[in-house]
Amino acid sequence: MSYFLKSERARFWILVAIVSISGFSQGMLLPLIAVIFEQDGVSSALNGLSATGLYIGTLVIAPFMEPQLRKFGFKPLLVFGGGLVIVSLLSFPVWKSVAFWFALRVLIGIGDQALHFSTQTWITSTSPQHRLGRNIAIYGMSFSIGFGAGPLFVPLVNIFEPLPFIVSGLLCLIAWSFVFLLKNDFPEVTTGGVHSSKGVFGRFKAAIVIAWIAFLPPLGYGFLEASLNAIYPVYALRQSIDIALVSIMLAAFSAGAIATQLPLGALSDRLGRKNVLIGALIGGAAVFGAASFFEANAWLTVGFFALAGMFVGSTFSLGISFMADLMPKELLPTGNLLCGIAFSVGSLAGPFLGGLFVEYVESLSFLLLISVMLLIIGIIIVLKGNQRQERLPLSQE
Repeated sequence: MSYFLKSERARFWILVAIVSISGFSQGMLLPLIAVIFEQDGVSSALNGLSATGLYIGTLVIAPFMEPQLRKFGFKPLLVFGGGLVIVSLLSFPVWKSVAFWFALRVLIGIGDQALHFSTQTWITSTSPQHRLGRNIAIYGMSFSIGFGAGPLFVPLVNIFEPLPFIVSGLLCLIAWSFVFLLKNDFPEVTTGGVHSSKGVFGRFKAAIVIAWIAFLPPLGYGFLEASLNAIYPVYALRQSIDIALVSIMLAAFSAGAIATQLPLGALSDRLGRKNVLIGALIGGAAVFGAASFFEANAWLTVGFFALAGMFVGSTFSLGISFMADLMPKELLPTGNLLCGIAFSVGSLAGPFLGGLFVEYVESLSFLLLISVMLLIIGIIIVLKGNQRQERLPLSQE
């Protein structure tokens, strides 16, 4: 047991398992509540606004995460975050109310922020430079696997409405129990480093100046993921697409992401994060744009979703790796936190703007909104990505 507690390999795979179950709960929760509210007659705008609760929680707690991580270490944050998510998931069946469910989503957002911030920072802080892209790709792939499986459990609502919440809560409980096997660790502090004496907001400012370009991919992926899972089911139902097919579409996107997550991560170790990100973003924009013209064929749309996932499903993990390439070691916790904040900002904007789009723009496909967003971020990285020299992998240094 002592070997297990100290094994870096065992720790890595426990962190990967925790992230996959967290992804499962998020992937299930977004379309599940969207479908329940849509069937109950809740407007798409309010539906989208309710979905932002998860990301409001991540933003509210974000400024307090880094000091707690430096003070208490990784393990206590994982215990806190996982426990809060489990209790919140099992509380959904207690009372069906838009306001109460919004509050629970805020709490889940707080718990997820603790989980993802601590796992991301632990992995980026301990991964060697030449394997960083690969390790973060595995991290992202595990989240995508969980997130992709989540929507497949939405039809359980037809058996017993609380059943999906109970299943998700119990799976999170199983994964969370492994955290107690880990030995606590702390992020690296560079004594006398140029950033080591700065306060929280001083480190925020320094990290943004150094690597702001790397925060755009997580922001875009947050917009994509949240709007696709919270609002697209509403849009699809209004287009008379069966809910079971919607679940398959969302799962196809995640399947595509899983298929290319590791290859793209390894490729970015060789070709550079920026180059791979540009290709992924512009390719994803093209696929979503093309899909908007073929929505009448649901199964063809499934294929487009899978192809889009192959392009942009790695955007978040590539953004984290890009940030880690640019960031000094002592600012890695700050950089990981800002990646999470950027993701949350995009996730807040996605359901809200997507809900307004579905409510008031009937002549254009919802998929065009996603396509334009990806294209804009890709163009910004093309134009501004050379402002700071990307640190090369070890094999090229």
